[in-house]
Amino acid sequence: MHSHSHHAHDHHGHDHDHGHHGHHHNHARAGNKKGLAIALSITVGIMFLEFFGGLVTNSLALLSDSGHMLSDASALALSLVALWFAARPSSSKRTFGFHRFEILAALFNGVALFVIAAFIVWEAIQRFGSPPTVASGPMMLIAAIGLLANVGSAFALMRSGDVKNNVNLRSAYIHVLGDALGSVGAIMAGVLMMAFKWYIADPIISILVAVLILKSAWGVISHTLHILMEGTPTAIDQSEVRETLLAIDGVKDVHDLHIWTITSGFDSLSCHVLIEDRKDSQDILQNAIHVLEDKFHIEHTTIQVETANIHHGKLKC
Repeated sequence: MHSHSHHAHDHHGHDHDHGHHGHHHNHARAGNKKGLAIALSITVGIMFLEFFGGLVTNSLALLSDSGHMLSDASALALSLVALWFAARPSSSKRTFGFHRFEILAALFNGVALFVIAAFIVWEAIQRFGSPPTVASGPMMLIAAIGLLANVGSAFALMRSGDVKNNVNLRSAYIHVLGDALGSVGAIMAGVLMMAFKWYIADPIISILVAVLILKSAWGVISHTLHILMEGTPTAIDQSEVRETLLAIDGVKDVHDLHIWTITSGFDSLSCHVLIEDRKDSQDILQNAIHVLEDKFHIEHTTIQVETANIHHGKLKC
């Protein structure tokens, strides 16, 4: 009887942890939402300013930076939509809710960036032959406003959001920093054109901005594909998890171990644990749950505890 009450107490403690985690999660989510919303409104404003400014001043550097801003605005908007979707409850049809939407949105965004970058490079190559004259004064002014706005967005994301742990916020943050670089490039092009009448600086800087866009696009695409292929989370070493589980007293073997990511910051694990016949399977299970949560921060675990007389067919992977 005593051991039963002890187990119930343990279980209660575990439940309590979950509640606490949920509270922290909601608080972070509200901050993330606020940071994203501020950054999104700033970015959209600057995007329009640079787009029309680029048309008026005839500057491809400004247009390419506004393309970068568009990619940025879409990333921020997708992140916001993803946060909203992730908060929706799971259903019998979708047992994980809409958590994966965030990853799909990021993948779509990465592909869109490739298209924008290709368009900028194409346009820049057309201009190399005879670079058109650019109104460098107004162009530099617009780029400078863009730079200030980007720094403001980055600050809003850092202050309100969880830039370190949430892949969505981190990608938004990197986007904003990339935009700031694009604006710096446009300002440099403006200086060269004003001082030396080097109008070729404009398409050159545009191509550099396009390369920046491609780099961030590739980062987003490779990361999201890794998650969609159920890859092991980058922060977790599978063999270390196996060793940790084998070290639990009474565990003879660990097999069919899978670790994957549902969405950023939400990792999942499933495995079969073979134990010595005389050991208490519930104690070992409780140990395993605690060690996975404490050492690897994996809270969503499914562990099948088996003794030697359980037989199942060979597992495929």
